[in-house]
Amino acid sequence: MSAATKFLFDVDFAASGDGKPAEPTITLADHAVKIAEAEIAAHRRGCAEAKADAAAAVERRIADALERIAASLGAASDVLKAVEARLECEAVDVAVAVARKLAPALIAQEPFAEIAALASGCFRQLIAAPHIAVRVSDALYAAAREKLEAVARARGFEGRLVVLAEPGIAVGDCRIEWADGGINRDSAAADAAIGEAVARYVDARRAATTRGAEEMRE
Repeated sequence: MSAATKFLFDVDFAASGDGKPAEPTITLADHAVKIAEAEIAAHRRGCAEAKADAAAAVERRIADALERIAASLGAASDVLKAVEARLECEAVDVAVAVARKLAPALIAQEPFAEIAALASGCFRQLIAAPHIAVRVSDALYAAAREKLEAVARARGFEGRLVVLAEPGIAVGDCRIEWADGGINRDSAAADAAIGEAVARYVDARRAATTRGAEEMRE
């Protein structure tokens, strides 16, 4: 059995077959150029990555700012809606209060105006009716009788017109009756109906605003 060959660590495997050192594949100048090009490429990559990171950070900050602005606008919108609802309710209350103060003064100034308007419409629609009775306040009876007859003639009503005085009817109100029907002008009942409708509307508006504020807090 032959002896194992010892590995020779001092052998230069990069040397040429004839035992001479291998020639370098590039010159030092080319090597320097390659290094410079690699550094430039690395620098460019670093700049591009830095710019990308900076742009991403800016986009994140912008997105966060927009989210905060949207939240603020949403809260401001809810507040404005609440203020709008409150002002609307107050405006309705004021309008009703003013109307209630003005109505008696207007009726006192022109007590026959609403009666004439209502009777005029009835005479026009009931031109063929055999008779129509109009009940008015006894305080307004004398003037109302003469004016109602003039209105009936102007509307072409040829039936029998009866004007009656009723102590229970308020000045400016009336009750018009014919053979198969009738109609009332009752300012007190109208005021009560208007007040009820306004109260329902205001209560509903305020309740909706309260629910919106509670949902916003949640």
